Amino acid sequence: MGKASACAKVIDTVRKVTGHAIPAPESPRRPGDPAVLVASSEKIKRELGWKPEYADLNSIVRSAWDWRRAHPNGYAANRD
Repeated sequence: MGKASACAKVIDTVRKVTGHAIPAPESPRRPGDPAVLVASSEKIKRELGWKPEYADLNSIVRSAWDWRRAHPNGYAANRD
């Protein structure tokens, strides 16, 4: 099973990996926003046999950042 990460931890990890000072102003929760929100990949693992390639947040962010730097226009460069 995966591990939950607080938004602040994700933002801090992205800042460290990218070296960018990413603004993330804190504000109160809006009416209707859940106090806690957690996603699970258990269903896709069970039904499709999918396995995550990266187990920790730093590796996930590093992989995404490496891809972004290698593809500055995203998928647009692959379109005809």
